[in-house]
Amino acid sequence: MISEVPFTPAPEWNLIHPDRLDAHTEEFRSLRTRLNHFQKLHPVHSLVITSPCPGEGKSFTAVNLALAEAQLEGNATLLADFDFRLPTLHNLFQTERAPGATDYLRGTAPLHAAIRKIAGLNLYLMPAGEPVNNPLELLNADETRELLVQLPSVFNWVILDTPPLLFTADANLLATMCDGTVLVVRIGSTTIDSVVRAMQSLCENNVLGVVANCARAGELYHKYTYYYSSHYSREQPAEAE
Repeated sequence: MISEVPFTPAPEWNLIHPDRLDAHTEEFRSLRTRLNHFQKLHPVHSLVITSPCPGEGKSFTAVNLALAEAQLEGNATLLADFDFRLPTLHNLFQTERAPGATDYLRGTAPLHAAIRKIAGLNLYLMPAGEPVNNPLELLNADETRELLVQLPSVFNWVILDTPPLLFTADANLLATMCDGTVLVVRIGSTTIDSVVRAMQSLCENNVLGVVANCARAGELYHKYTYYYSSHYSREQPAEAE
């Protein structure tokens, strides 16, 4: 029996909300639409979300994409923290770090105990679990590959938050076990050289696309304000003079 935890995200995280109509939310819905369309054409159910370097928004992207997917009826989505070196998702959702992924992979906890359901959402969370001395060795174990084969039979989307590509080999290894990889870059911070080296490290295998984080808010706000203003003004009847 999977336990349920309340949805009480840390306030400093800028998470999307199903009742909010803004540029931030629409960008992740657009990403969701593209991935769901791609899924209809290809057997893609597990995603590695990573970045070339730290601080480029991979966790922010993974969480908001998972939330966007979980807003769709019948679209069970698992968000898993596979950044065993510097996990953050348990802090974001303000829940316990363990039991989680490492505990299941080491055989100290059953799978249902390593997962929590987020109340009121079609979203499930697998936190990182107890710290381990050698994350790469654990990720290279047969249990990890078997888990990543098993999870898509239960969840339509399995979204993994992983370490940056250029600092550890963890994400490269996980990319070989998953159906696709999404690379997150930060506008004004990520260099072209970092992107090239990150893509080369992945050997361009299963790279579904690149998410550009930190686009200028003014441009997005203007685009969506114009669109929705035009849309609603056409729907409103003219006032009698």
